[in-house]
Amino acid sequence: MYTLPSFVHHIPAQRLPDLLQRMPKAELHMHIEGSLEPELMFAMAARNGVALPYPSVQALREAYVFDNLQSFLDVYHAGTLVLKTEQDFYDMTSAYLARAQADQVLHTEIFFDTQTHTGHGLSAEVVINGLHRACIDAPARFGMTASLILCFLRHLSEAEAFESLEQALPLRDKILGIGLASSEVGHPPEKFARVFARARELGFRLVAHAGEEGPPAYIWSALDVLKVERIDHGVRAIEDAALMQRLVQDRVPLTVCPLSNLKLRVVDTLAQHHLQRLLDAGVMATVNSDDPAYFGGYLTENFSQTFAALPMTAAHAYALARNSFDASFIDEGARRGHVAQLDAVFESFA
Repeated sequence: MYTLPSFVHHIPAQRLPDLLQRMPKAELHMHIEGSLEPELMFAMAARNGVALPYPSVQALREAYVFDNLQSFLDVYHAGTLVLKTEQDFYDMTSAYLARAQADQVLHTEIFFDTQTHTGHGLSAEVVINGLHRACIDAPARFGMTASLILCFLRHLSEAEAFESLEQALPLRDKILGIGLASSEVGHPPEKFARVFARARELGFRLVAHAGEEGPPAYIWSALDVLKVERIDHGVRAIEDAALMQRLVQDRVPLTVCPLSNLKLRVVDTLAQHHLQRLLDAGVMATVNSDDPAYFGGYLTENFSQTFAALPMTAAHAYALARNSFDASFIDEGARRGHVAQLDAVFESFA
């Protein structure tokens, strides 16, 4: 645990919007396929001879109105059909990294899955090699580091997750961790106990989506059965006092995605969001963009809209940025360097 630097308390409230833009950050919960903007989707569709079920970029944007997680996933998976080549995956990742750079992201851990794409006839190698090449180029092109986390799709079977893991193993050195994504309700973490145990044996870092639409019990299971190091979303932890105590005591990070929660009706308004309550309770919460092309904003936009809706301060901003580095899987030297940059920016605002 860190001590909040004294200069954080001297930052005037009117400077907070600019500070949220300029402060260094890490992003730990972003699905790369969810960064595929309509303009790039149409360009790739033209490049690859794919017919989209929308007449224009505007018509596609207008389809981005979702009632729940499943209604989003239906549109999301249709969009992935334009991705055909290694270059497509490279271009999509590079487009995201450029936006992350503009948001002062110094490190990102990018979620992807192979199951969607192998289901379309692509090889796992095409997907992983394209994504990884963009990550390798990120320091020189964008002044940041990027790593990959392979997510299993929880609406599919554990046997299919094992198949996805086996397909990825020849490219083991290009993947940092294993995650669990897609439809949460009805697909508890226990369903994937064996494949996560195997991933743990192989030395992967482990994370899982839990407690977004699913109940707090899914967070307990992700921690105790899957033995994950981070919980993705986790906002429903607020409903379980014993779980909150566990998260605080064990310093379990939550990768919270405010605009996603709003868009998918987890909350009706950002003013009702639990982010501030989680932070004030001592939970290691972070802010992330989830599927930014679909949910109305990249990382800084998530910060800006949430801080505009809640009575949050520079101290909350510092905690969120600092938590993002502490919760990341970077080495200690890189972490210290990023925190030093964070401190310098905050001090310049005081």
